Amino acid sequence: MQTTCISSYQLNIVFMDYIIGVDIGTSGTKAIAFGDAGKVLAQHHVGYSILNPQPGHFEQSPEVLFKAVIDAIAATVRSVNSRLNRVKLTGVGFSSAMHGLIALDKQHQPMTHCIIWADTRSEPFASKLKASPDGFDIYSRTGTPIHPMSPLCKLGWMREHLPAVFNAAYKFISIKEFVFFKLFGRYVVDESIASATGLFDIHALTWYRPALDLVGISPGQLAEPVPITYVISGMDQRVAGQMGIPVDTPFIIGGSDGCLANLGSHAITPGDAAVTIGTSGAIRMMSHIPVTDEKARTFSYVLTPDMFVLGGAVNSGGVVLQWYKDTFGVSGVSGSDPYEALAEEAATVPVGAAGLIFLSYLAGERAPHWNAEAKGLFFGVQMHHRRSYFTRAVFEGIIYGLYSVGKVLDGIAGPIQVIHASGGFARAALWVQLLADVFNKQVIVHDHVEGAAQGAYMTVLKTFGMLSDFSEFEDEAPQKVYAPHVGNHRIYMENFGRFERLYDKVKDEF
Repeated sequence: MQTTCISSYQLNIVFMDYIIGVDIGTSGTKAIAFGDAGKVLAQHHVGYSILNPQPGHFEQSPEVLFKAVIDAIAATVRSVNSRLNRVKLTGVGFSSAMHGLIALDKQHQPMTHCIIWADTRSEPFASKLKASPDGFDIYSRTGTPIHPMSPLCKLGWMREHLPAVFNAAYKFISIKEFVFFKLFGRYVVDESIASATGLFDIHALTWYRPALDLVGISPGQLAEPVPITYVISGMDQRVAGQMGIPVDTPFIIGGSDGCLANLGSHAITPGDAAVTIGTSGAIRMMSHIPVTDEKARTFSYVLTPDMFVLGGAVNSGGVVLQWYKDTFGVSGVSGSDPYEALAEEAATVPVGAAGLIFLSYLAGERAPHWNAEAKGLFFGVQMHHRRSYFTRAVFEGIIYGLYSVGKVLDGIAGPIQVIHASGGFARAALWVQLLADVFNKQVIVHDHVEGAAQGAYMTVLKTFGMLSDFSEFEDEAPQKVYAPHVGNHRIYMENFGRFERLYDKVKDEF
């Protein structure tokens, strides 16, 4: 008689339920399948491009991003089904980039591309509003700094420069709302994404009429705000078939990538900060109440009614490193990852790049300056500076930008004790050690590093009652701890002082 031996591991996964966390980012959409205790079972990434039709205009195709979501989920489901037997998808949770704006007509068709966070065309409107009493009042109620990234300012620009589109628009939505409408035929927006629009009252958790009146829209032109645990099912049968999942699969709306990255990085207790560097970068801390800054340098976004994410985003993240790579190439290395090669090149240079300073504001800057006109600058160039010094200065300049925000955050949210790092940069030891040395803080990197997708997964657990509080989540993924080097910190602080003084001296020239 033939017998079959089944290992204990196989027995544990025969009846496994799993959850997919989806993160709709700027450079691509990633879907990750999570099993018991957050174990990653499968994942798939679909990349896409940013459209730059003219200077200052940064857009993406809503249909391209929607297809990326469907393809990423479908590929992840296929991967799980091919590797494991008798598994069940119990829910899909979402994270998404903030500040996008799409105008739709009455037939629910896009009249514009998705105008993304990096777009600066509304700078004149933003500058005028920021200088007015209305600007600070709106910031204080909405928690969103007045800046061209904000859908509030984008709407002000559209009203003036695209009046035919603005007047004919039936809805103004973000990419996540577009995805959910295509799936379920309803316009809903989570409070986390809504709180990053400049149109949402973070104290009353409803649309803020003075902001809407300022740009001439009504609440009916926006989606219905819902909590991050909002569940919707009964999707379009054709699209469900494309993903290979049942039509009644529960979809949990989730939150913004920034807020959920704090969850997924476990930076939810006082003193914990989360740092993310992807295309852009951000540093964030949690608060039980909304807190805005008297100088309007930081944001205050809703996660739940008693959890608010305070912090600041910088434009100068991986996009700057990509510019450097594309413009100057990679020296003396072939057949390897170009970003890894750049990090290796930077590591050959002493900390501080022999006094070479890089202002990293190639795409303007958000926090803490909120200056869309800011420019990049190499300062202190001397004969002994070779290419590798410039490479190191680029890495250091990006971290200095984050440290500028961290100093402000330290003052309004309480002292930073430890930093949790996530995003693609967390895989590179040079980046993370640089972060630890500049901040002079211990930095923890969790093995999964995809904080936003894990935060979406945790939101599903909370929705299903598998967590009564987010702090109960126990991540079994291994972690690595980077300790700061005091001597390096002293050198970096000398350069950082110049970095800040340089901005103040040249900002009027921008």
